[in-house]
Amino acid sequence: MIHRRYKEKGIESGLFIASAVTVFALFLICFFLFRDGYLLFETFPFTEFLFGTGWFPTSSPPKFGLLPLLLGSLLVTFGAIIIAVPLGVAAAIYIAELASPKVSEFLKPFIEILAGIPSVVYGFFGLVVLVPILQDALNLPTGQTALAGSIMLAMMALPTIISISEDAINSVPLSLKEGSLALGSTHWQTIYRVTLPAAISGISAAVILGIGRAIGETMTVLMVTGNMAVIPGFPEGLFDPVRTMTATIALEMGEVAQGSDHFHALFAVGSVLFIITFIINLIADRIKTKYRLKGGL
Repeated sequence: MIHRRYKEKGIESGLFIASAVTVFALFLICFFLFRDGYLLFETFPFTEFLFGTGWFPTSSPPKFGLLPLLLGSLLVTFGAIIIAVPLGVAAAIYIAELASPKVSEFLKPFIEILAGIPSVVYGFFGLVVLVPILQDALNLPTGQTALAGSIMLAMMALPTIISISEDAINSVPLSLKEGSLALGSTHWQTIYRVTLPAAISGISAAVILGIGRAIGETMTVLMVTGNMAVIPGFPEGLFDPVRTMTATIALEMGEVAQGSDHFHALFAVGSVLFIITFIINLIADRIKTKYRLKGGL
């Protein structure tokens, strides 16, 4: 009995240490990210960084305007959401509610394979296949545009949205569906009026996670978006090259002198990206909490 108690205490202590190490590591990442980002503003105005329209780190004097990078990231992410969310939710509904077991078992492995493909492979596919198609089909000077980035990010976000949405739909209690059908509702009415509202917290989480993957993706957008740090128009900016925040950090961090203003500016860009991701996660939690309480699930 005493041995069992010590064993349980040991397991609890191990789990506590693992959790504490995780929180401490996150704290260290945040500390170094924000500290190095903050050092930029000792020599460069904060408002000029936040609202500046030009990113020319090697000019004299250098310009570290965030707006072209921020708007480029938002435009590519917005396009990916428009494509991925309807397709992902529709595919999840089909697999969970409409497909036969054999078809469902046939489709799931392909979705899992899509989730496991490295981002550089997606980027290579986009550069070799998608970019020339867009250039020819839309008669563009170059196919490396925000639209190419949006399509590739949508493909990358689809497995996340489909898998989590399908799990959420399957977790809806069978009694709710049977009650709806017993009252005379059709299968479609049950899906639309009962299943989807009951699963909305999980579907919302899937969409938010898909957005998080899209806005944080680096390699693919680096290869297919053209990397021009200009403020994009909307919606015509979808057909022009753009540069995202993640691509800027990946492109320039390897060549920048450590401790320079340019070095600190890249950390400041990373800090903004961290804050955006944090806000997205907070919104996801609020949505999940709100609909979980309403649905009682």
